[in-house]
Amino acid sequence: MSTQVQAPANLRFHPVRDSATMLRRNLKRMLRYPSMTLTLVGMPVVFLLLFVYVFGGTLGAGLGGVSGGRAEYVNYVAPAIILMTVTATVQGTAISIAMDMTEGIIARFRTMHIARVSVLTGHVLGSVIQTAFSLTVVTGVALLVGFRPAAGLGAWLATAGFLLAVTFALVWLAVALGQVSKTVESASNVLMPLVLLPFLGSGFVPTDSMPAGLRWFAEYQPFTSIIETLRGLLMDKPLGNNAWIALAWCAVLALGGYLWSKKLFNREYSR
Repeated sequence: MSTQVQAPANLRFHPVRDSATMLRRNLKRMLRYPSMTLTLVGMPVVFLLLFVYVFGGTLGAGLGGVSGGRAEYVNYVAPAIILMTVTATVQGTAISIAMDMTEGIIARFRTMHIARVSVLTGHVLGSVIQTAFSLTVVTGVALLVGFRPAAGLGAWLATAGFLLAVTFALVWLAVALGQVSKTVESASNVLMPLVLLPFLGSGFVPTDSMPAGLRWFAEYQPFTSIIETLRGLLMDKPLGNNAWIALAWCAVLALGGYLWSKKLFNREYSR
């Protein structure tokens, strides 16, 4: 008769506790290197100011709204800038992951009795918190330059929940892409297509103003449905099918990013 040997209680893994420890580690890294957070927040703010004050008068006049001009355009472009804030911030996640994978800290973690899942969980939770901070700053700047959302309390709560889903999906994709990056420098560029996708959608100009081929791509790429959902929630407009399409894209990106990240990390951790 075989007997099963159990590990002593003090050698058991504690995923929740270890994840909290890894979260504190990532938050302390953000505090020690505030320049990265400022850079990630600064880019959406620069784009916001550029498009509102340089191009806003001309582009706003072409929207066909009642007020037209810059006041019309800032309400149109703000949702795209908010999404760009998420994509810019998760770039920092890819960089942090690449630093861990290339600078030997994973080898150190192997020698410590910590739950394997906590390493990536700490990065994901830390990135979500950093994104929430960035979104607060950028939304505040948008309000200062004339953004006037028509959303009520319920719509604001729905917007926050929707942005959380979008952030969660893009963070897991960033975690995977950070692991496949061979250097920190390449990790800083690997997510650049996500920053550019709002330009190739309905973020800055309506898709019906684009040439046929580009319009087809713009209408069916995932960021268009995400931007239109944000625009509908914030400006109190009908969502149509955009919300369901956007949530479906979030589910696909989150699941795909998680499974890809888990496979890559288990392979690296088991070496």
